[in-house]
Amino acid sequence: MEKVEKVMEYLGRSHSPFHVVSLLAKRLESEGYVELREERTWELEEGGKYFVTRNGSSLIAFRLPIGAKTGFHLSLVHTDSPTFKVKPNPVVSTDDGYVLNVEPYGGMIDSTWMDRPLTLSGRVLVEREGRIKSFLFSPDRDLLFIPNLCIHMNRTVNEGMKFNAAKDMLPLIGTEDFDFKAFLAKELGVEKEEVLSFDLFLTNRDKPRKVGLHEEFLSSPKLDDLASCYSAFLAFLEAEGEKEIPVFAAFDNEEVGSLTKQGANSTFLKDSLSRICRHMAWEYEKSIASSVSLSIDNAHANHPNHPEISDSTTKVLLGKGVVIKHSARQSYTTDALSCAIVKMIARKNGIPFQEYTDRSDLRGGSTLGNISNSEVSLISCDIGIAQLAMHSSNELCAIKDIEHMISFVKAFYETGIKMDEDGIVLE
Repeated sequence: MEKVEKVMEYLGRSHSPFHVVSLLAKRLESEGYVELREERTWELEEGGKYFVTRNGSSLIAFRLPIGAKTGFHLSLVHTDSPTFKVKPNPVVSTDDGYVLNVEPYGGMIDSTWMDRPLTLSGRVLVEREGRIKSFLFSPDRDLLFIPNLCIHMNRTVNEGMKFNAAKDMLPLIGTEDFDFKAFLAKELGVEKEEVLSFDLFLTNRDKPRKVGLHEEFLSSPKLDDLASCYSAFLAFLEAEGEKEIPVFAAFDNEEVGSLTKQGANSTFLKDSLSRICRHMAWEYEKSIASSVSLSIDNAHANHPNHPEISDSTTKVLLGKGVVIKHSARQSYTTDALSCAIVKMIARKNGIPFQEYTDRSDLRGGSTLGNISNSEVSLISCDIGIAQLAMHSSNELCAIKDIEHMISFVKAFYETGIKMDEDGIVLE
């Protein structure tokens, strides 16, 4: 349960992808990991522990076990979640107050962002003494509110409502005109003229909390994908005796397609693995062919009020174990081979698992594994923590499944996987 409490602590401080990477980096530094920079030469040593960031919102960490076999064990997660992004010059005057001009980031359930306290989170870029400096930004204040139109003026709201992002979803910030850059400068303790630009998002002010008759569930913003992100991260830190090089990779921008320099479709992972291979005097192509990855993004649980939405032959329940995700469209990377590896590791270590497929007439989501495979092609399986209310501003999962995921990813890192012409052997 201590690990679950740690995940909850991290969730409560994960105001934006930039805050997520800052938390990860600080924990890694406290564990003796050395930060590398992409624009500099990497000085690596066997037995060393390292991490590198890109854009302040993506991070790759790895260890170099002494005598490691050729190949990598990777867990891939993402740091972003659906929300609304603040536009430049965002203040809009209305007859009844001032709102901020925002646009959707990813595919969220719009109505869940209404009628609740919100704040702003992200980063602000500031000029200081001729340098561009990045500041984390997330005032611990209830700054914003997106009010619903009352039922007296919208009598059909409970019959279904289509929200217009440019009209219905603009957050109210006050009744008096103000200068947005001056507001940012005051919060940061800098001069208005020093504020250059920002990446800011709306943030739900709700905190992670245990719910249910026996507190068996976890309710929190950003469970997709931070519940899996932090579970895999804790497993990465705890794993011991690895036979291959363990890698933990957290990418930004999965919710908007990963087509950024810090996304899963960038060269970030390939660049990092190539540099490791050069240090180890490994042939890159041989190393990748000897590697296995887990694409870890949360999975859909059967909905208690809508069982008809789930596939008839795969049942995914909260608290019943790690979910292996399948798709004939290959929106998930799982195939029979990678599925077999995951099942063998789970069975060997007594970890429960279940399998998910979309109902055949419904198009499910996608994730970062198949996207990252376009740059680094290796054996990969998509797994996740079962959850309800995915892409709501508050989501729900089972406490036990966080424990299951930590145990499984730790076992994955500690299991040697030998490949040859006779098949695959787990060591």
